[in-house]
Amino acid sequence: MGEQQQQQQCHSDSPTLRALSISVDEQNVIPGALSLIQQLRPDWDPRNVQTKLFTDGITNKLLACYVDTSMKDAVLVRIYGKRTELFVDREDEVTSFQLLRTHGCAPELYCTFQNGLCYQFMHGLALGPEHVRQPHILRLIASEMAKYHCIPAHNGCLPKAALWQKLNKYISILHTDDGAQGRLPGEVPSLKVLEEEFIWLQNYLPSLKSPIVLCHNDLLCKNVIYNEEEGYVRFIDYEYAGYNYQAYDIANHFNEFAGVSEPDYRLFPDRQTQLEWLRHYLGACKELKQEEKELQDKEVEDLFVQVNQFVLASHFFWGLWALIQNRFSDIDFNFAGYAVLRFKQYYHVKPQATTLRLRNKE
Repeated sequence: MGEQQQQQQCHSDSPTLRALSISVDEQNVIPGALSLIQQLRPDWDPRNVQTKLFTDGITNKLLACYVDTSMKDAVLVRIYGKRTELFVDREDEVTSFQLLRTHGCAPELYCTFQNGLCYQFMHGLALGPEHVRQPHILRLIASEMAKYHCIPAHNGCLPKAALWQKLNKYISILHTDDGAQGRLPGEVPSLKVLEEEFIWLQNYLPSLKSPIVLCHNDLLCKNVIYNEEEGYVRFIDYEYAGYNYQAYDIANHFNEFAGVSEPDYRLFPDRQTQLEWLRHYLGACKELKQEEKELQDKEVEDLFVQVNQFVLASHFFWGLWALIQNRFSDIDFNFAGYAVLRFKQYYHVKPQATTLRLRNKE
């Protein structure tokens, strides 16, 4: 069975979703977005529709359409970036979106269109690195991730982690690009070295026995929306959501404490902050699974070890991703510089990460 078929079988049955045969021009998004709104909100007076373009995204373009200044019933129109189908499976994205919605973890998905999605606007503050380490927000994020990870696979299916298939695909894309090696930034390792590193990761990380769960896989700070009034956080953007290692999802979030546009890895959470996060996360998991057994220090310490070794996979994944984006994307972002930073950090943390040992492996 193919990876995509296997992934879909592990998801619960998805409701039928409206598909509109409209394409939105990535360079001039408003006319196409308004055509979508006429279909989705026929009672809105087109003369009163206001738009707001969000500029934080480095993969897609995002536009809010609304008539009420409070944006109470705003519709988000997300236009896929150029060649993003190379690293995002759009069918999987919709399936994950609908599954998360079913479990109260995502907003309402209104429709797909030829090159994007429309969905419900989620009110709140898109967080930054200065927010995610604040104790009360840190606990909310840990609890919300626990909700994701405790969503059961459909019909008792045993899902596989999509990480290795995706990394293999990324390396293949770089190989099939004529003159790829010549296009790699000077400070990035050669394709041969990257392939060797991929094989090492694929052999090493599964030995840590991290559970495979439904993951967000892209929990950068801006993908966390904090509703202070109602006291909760929700995650947005499910392009990379799917089954993966529990420790990868957490490690990836910890890496994102550094920020995106100018990452500062000195902001990576220290041991004490991580242990607090992990203790709260594991407590939330036990509560969701209705486990009565008390949380043991060993469980927290072992997850700490797994997470800090999966930090390597996160750096490697987004380093390859940035190399592909650098080749194809039209978005104004220094993808080459970002790739250099991720691979530098990979090699910086690898010696320390690989000395960590699980207690049951001592």
